[in-house]
Amino acid sequence: MIELLSLPAFSDNYIWMVHNGHQAVVVDPGDAHVVRRALQQRRLSLVAILVTHHHPDHTGGVQGLRDLLHGPVYAPAQEHTPEPRVALNGGMALELLGQPVRVLDVPGHTAGHIAFLMEPADQDPILFCGDTLFSGGCGRLFEGTPAQMHASLSTLADLPGRTRVCCAHEYTLSNLRFASLVEPGNAALQAYQSRCVGLRERGAPTLPSTIDIERQINPFLRCGVAEVRASALAQGAAGEDPVAVLAALREWKNRA
Repeated sequence: MIELLSLPAFSDNYIWMVHNGHQAVVVDPGDAHVVRRALQQRRLSLVAILVTHHHPDHTGGVQGLRDLLHGPVYAPAQEHTPEPRVALNGGMALELLGQPVRVLDVPGHTAGHIAFLMEPADQDPILFCGDTLFSGGCGRLFEGTPAQMHASLSTLADLPGRTRVCCAHEYTLSNLRFASLVEPGNAALQAYQSRCVGLRERGAPTLPSTIDIERQINPFLRCGVAEVRASALAQGAAGEDPVAVLAALREWKNRA
């Protein structure tokens, strides 16, 4: 069995860890100390590091883990990340902890952003999506275009509904407040928002989400829905096509 852990870091980051009781893989280790502590507490051997994109809050702890690492650092081929590393492109496949992992190209937040889909036997798939997809939202377009982000989100939305969505930040409540402005008539969104408020009040993470939940509540995955489209047009969307809607939503969210 593969166990999934979220390790809080900085003010709102999550470093994700998967392990089998003996060996561990970590994703986007911005802070080495958080990872070292988790490995020590659980007496785990670190066998791989996965990096989704080049931002320092995702890569800053890589070098501080080298002395514990018994395996490679996997990182996007199109971005500058700490060396040495194994450079990856979408469509490539790995095996980690005895489980298959697919690499997906998901540019938009950054130009070469990738995601990792682990598909453990007899367990729900696990998506490590970095800053591309958040629960109720998506990443800022620092380097990519609305068309790239729409294509990337569409790729993720097509994954099996039970896929666990492991975003890299606890942005959920802020995203859901915005989503409620975009689609106030969405009953599933209202119920999910209430649930997430309760989780945060108890000090619990809202993540992982699932692809099925995101399809129901995330406006950036719902650019073809009439109420979402109307809200985007009211904010000055250049048209009704999904890319124009997404572009307007992202600009609106930037201002919100």
